[in-house]
Amino acid sequence: MMSSAPPSEPATAGGDDDMESLPLAAASDYASVASTFDPLLSSTSATAASPRSPPTRAAAFTLSPTFSSSFVDPPSYADATGGGAGSSSPRSASSPSSASPRSARLAASEYSLLAVSDPETEAEPAATSLVPGSAPTYVSYLVTSVHRRDPDQRRHSVRRRFRDFVTLADRLAEAFRGHFVPPRPDKNTVESQVMQRDEFVAQRRAALERYLWRLAEHPAIGPSDELRVFLQAEGKMPLPGSTDMASRMLDGAARLPRQLIAGEDAVAAPQEVVQPARGGRDLLRIFKELKQSVVTDWAGVKPPLLEEDREFLEKKYKLQEWEQQLTSASQQAEALVKAQQDMAETMGALGLAFVRLTKFETEEAMYDSQRIRAADSRRVATAAVKASRACRDLNAQTVKYLDTLHEHLSIMLSVHTAFSDRASALLTVQTLMSDVASLQSRIEKLEAASSKIFGGDRARTRKVEELRETIRATEEAKFCALREYERIKENNRSELQRLDSERKQDFLVMLKGFVASQAAYAEKIVDGWETVAEETSGYARARGSDSITS
Repeated sequence: MMSSAPPSEPATAGGDDDMESLPLAAASDYASVASTFDPLLSSTSATAASPRSPPTRAAAFTLSPTFSSSFVDPPSYADATGGGAGSSSPRSASSPSSASPRSARLAASEYSLLAVSDPETEAEPAATSLVPGSAPTYVSYLVTSVHRRDPDQRRHSVRRRFRDFVTLADRLAEAFRGHFVPPRPDKNTVESQVMQRDEFVAQRRAALERYLWRLAEHPAIGPSDELRVFLQAEGKMPLPGSTDMASRMLDGAARLPRQLIAGEDAVAAPQEVVQPARGGRDLLRIFKELKQSVVTDWAGVKPPLLEEDREFLEKKYKLQEWEQQLTSASQQAEALVKAQQDMAETMGALGLAFVRLTKFETEEAMYDSQRIRAADSRRVATAAVKASRACRDLNAQTVKYLDTLHEHLSIMLSVHTAFSDRASALLTVQTLMSDVASLQSRIEKLEAASSKIFGGDRARTRKVEELRETIRATEEAKFCALREYERIKENNRSELQRLDSERKQDFLVMLKGFVASQAAYAEKIVDGWETVAEETSGYARARGSDSITS
């Protein structure tokens, strides 16, 4: 959910005078009517933040009775609730608060500029088609970056397609196991077929840019070589074999007969055990780990190594509960946004109805009472349209602040992936430890059988030596796998601490901003209707005099 800051709305008086010049004949569209007759709606719009600069929070509005709403910084909760020092009214003033935690993290990132722009349609280089003009095409994007530590502040611009972003995500997943790696945007094949092409490309461009900023603000991924190469390396991104699923599955299928029959590469190499087995290059390892998982989960056999970090298990359980509550809150936030949007549209339709009523009363006026009713209808129409615009602006603020719920809900995907890396690394260690125990058992049986033969059995002795060599290789692989498991555990620990700290900061800013914006716009709407009530208070005085006379 993306939002932009509402335009600045200078306080004006004389909304009734503007009503006289309203082109009522062209009042078929609410937006055109509102922009013409509401001085607040016809004010100059604030310049939107550039997509090529770090996304910053829109500024807070100064809460004043004159409807001023210049956006400078997120409002503080004290100002919204009347706790601000020196404030004469609960919501009469606000002072700039500190910058948002997200802005601070972006300011501390390795890059001062990241932009995804200029989408272009290109033909596949090796595409051949019998029908002219029907060759497969793809969309490439111009990725521009400026490294913050570069003394010359040079701009690097490279062309990247969506497949390159997928490659980057795969590389980061391998290099940063156990970290909460921000998830890349989905391919959305169905949406690309349903939506208009330009709209889909625009949404994907924005999503890819947000993805790069999330990577840049990550303390481990931001300064990484993987991200730097993606942003600065000229030419097309190569797809290495380690991330090509099809080639990995073919390699694994070709190796499996040699592993089963000839015993070739029966033990995973140390550089392979530090990556998950599900990649497909070693099918024998996949089968072994699947067997270990079934024996542990279904047969109830205690594995040689258990997850004994109780603090981690407790946090994992609490995060699962947190995700459920976060999902519920996110759904309610979407319902609130829709309700406020409906309120804005309904209030706008009411204002338009009173505009038409004013037109009728003005054109047909023959008596002073009709002209009075026309003036009153004009006041109600003005207040209704102002209230409609305030509801729309409030909705934009609601989206901006409550979008934190959706952001942290998307982070949970990264959390699950990091925990899955930990479980996969633990399973690899368990499988290798079980292999060592199985090999040692086989050696004991062979030695026992060989001892019963006078002079020994050379074949069994040779087999025992081979098994001992296999044990040495397996122990080496187990040592590497255990070291990788400990590294992932440490990454999980540090990431959980970072998530907890960022969550506290982000939600504090979210709650402060949400409360203050709700209070400010509620006051704004009430002030508008109070003005109408004062202007029409003559009815109450007239009714009072009539009752006294009677």
